[in-house]
Formats: sequence, structure tokens, C-alpha cells
Amino acid sequence: METSKLETLLTEYAELEQRLADPAVHADQGTARKLGRRYAELAPIVRTARELDVSRSDLTTARELAAEDSAFAEEADRLAAAIPELETKLTELLLPRDPHDGSDVLLEVKSGEGGEESALFAGDLLRMYLRFAERQGWRADVLDATESDLGGYKDATVAIKGKSGETTPDGVWSKMKYEGGVHRVQRVPVTESQGRVHTSAAGVLVYPEPEDVEVEVDEKDLRIDVYRSSGPGGQSVNTTDSAVRITHLPTGIVVSCQNEKSQLQNKQRAIQVLTARLQALAEEEAEREAAETRRSQVRTVDRSERVRTYNFPENRISDHRVNYKAYNLDHVLDGDLDAVLGALVAADRAQRLSATA
Repeated sequence: METSKLETLLTEYAELEQRLADPAVHADQGTARKLGRRYAELAPIVRTARELDVSRSDLTTARELAAEDSAFAEEADRLAAAIPELETKLTELLLPRDPHDGSDVLLEVKSGEGGEESALFAGDLLRMYLRFAERQGWRADVLDATESDLGGYKDATVAIKGKSGETTPDGVWSKMKYEGGVHRVQRVPVTESQGRVHTSAAGVLVYPEPEDVEVEVDEKDLRIDVYRSSGPGGQSVNTTDSAVRITHLPTGIVVSCQNEKSQLQNKQRAIQVLTARLQALAEEEAEREAAETRRSQVRTVDRSERVRTYNFPENRISDHRVNYKAYNLDHVLDGDLDAVLGALVAADRAQRLSATA
């Protein structure tokens, strides 16, 4: 256990406690939120460290008293068994954290190879994430979506935000970051007349939504097009050019937003999505240049990897990164992702512990 690191964090916690008690700090909500999130992140570490110190002190006392009174021997044994568990817990809490864990996210679902079947599966994934967000008490807003002829989605962009007013080190990104990648489906498509099982796929991209803009977007690098919002089948749903499409010329990234009420609101949301994507791109480039550093940080797998298979005939869900398998696909598609995400979180924690050792 890194004693010097722990002492540094305990000192930082005490300083944060003082700053957050100052009413002047709360005049700037952005600063107060950032300090509050860091304070919440350190709280479990401080709580566990204090509990460990008390248990060690109590163990010493119990052993001294046990020499005179055997009744204290049982208490000494209980404390001796609890201390290693607390030490392991503290070691885990001191592992390097993903700096975005407390962030909200922008999630994109895109159909892939497989035509209408892929678009229908993309729609299933979108509904799964919306239901999961609802179960978590998060707010999910569909910013932009292009429907297919049979009611699926060619692509959709969703902003998912944590519980309003809640300051926590484990926000939306801490769970949703594992969803990026190629998701494969095996089932009989509605377009299949022979009843044969087909395999198709859809892609999921997840970005942490930065609270403060860390990537500067130069207006000169943007091409902004406006058009009329449209609904299913291309039906116009408003008579003004309120939808916005932004192309970032240096990278070729295209972002569109049509679900806000005005052109200005759509432009602002599109800029947010673009900023998040550029931020993710910059981080990925930095990670490639610092492979050693990457091993000590929590990151999602390469998005080009096939991460999960949804097998309808067997009602089976399989996550290939951690060899997770369960036969409750119907529940998963209804938003019950806790078990599969729990397996990914546990595997990630074990990997980071191993890397630290």
C-alpha cells in the first residue's frame, strides 16, 4: 500500500472539506461541482483508511486485554480477520481511476452490414439503453435519429445524464464506457421467408461529455448546414430549417441534431457532440503515444472489436471480452444490464490490481 499517496489524498480531502465549507466557492457552480465530485471520490478512501486505523488500534488493545481476560480473544480474532479485507479494499480504492468516471455521456448507435435487419437491431440496442437509463434514474435525450423503412434506426445519437443534483465519482461513463464496439445479433430476420438464422451487426460509440470544453473548436474549421427536421419515412415535422448538420473539416467528422426546438439549440447541442467526439479522438491519440500509461488507466476496448453477441434462438447474451454468458437476453434487451456490466467492472478491477502488483 502506498503510504505517501494515501497521506497526500487524506490531506487533499481535508483541504476540499474546508473549501466546500466556504460559501464563496458555491458562487461558481462549475467549480463547486468539480470540487464536490472530487470530494465524493475521495470519501470512500478516507472512510476505509480511518476504519482500518481504528481496527488496527482495537486489535492491539484486544490482544493486550486477552492476556488478562480470555473474553477479548474472540474480538481479537474477529479484528484480525477483518483487517486484511480492509487492506484489500483500500488498495482497490487507491488504484488509478478513469478521470471521466463521473461524466455524463453521448452515445451513438449505428446500423452496419445487414441492411434493414441491422437497422432493426440498432433500434433494439437504442431501446435497451433508454430502458437501462430509466432504470438507473438517468435522463436520456435523443438528439438525432434517422429511421429505416421498417422502423429501425440507421443511426441515433443520445445524451445520457446522471441523476440531477447528485455528485458522485461513479457517473454514467463509469458504466456505459464498456458499451463501445461492434454488437452482433443472431436471429431470424423479419425479412427472411425461409426461417433461417442470420448474423448482422450494429456499432455503438460512447464518449464522455466534457463539462468544461477541453478541445477548442475553431468556427473556421466548421461547415454548418441547416435543413428541415424530419420524422419516420422522411416526413417533415416542422416548416422551418431548424435542423443543423456540422462538418468538422480537418477530421471529416459529421454531427447532426434536429430534436431541439430551435436552430440555435440544435447548433449548440451539435457543437457539444462534436466537442465530445474530438475530445475522445484526442485522448485516443494520446493513448497510442503512451502505451505504458494506458495500462494503468481504465479504458474501453478497441471499438473495432466485436464485443458482444445477442443470440435470439437461445435467448443468450455473450460478452467476449470477459467470457460472460447468460440466458436472459429478453431481460437484457429490456434494460437489465447490471449483471453483464458488473462482470466487466469486476474484470477491469482485477486487471488493474494485477498491473499494480
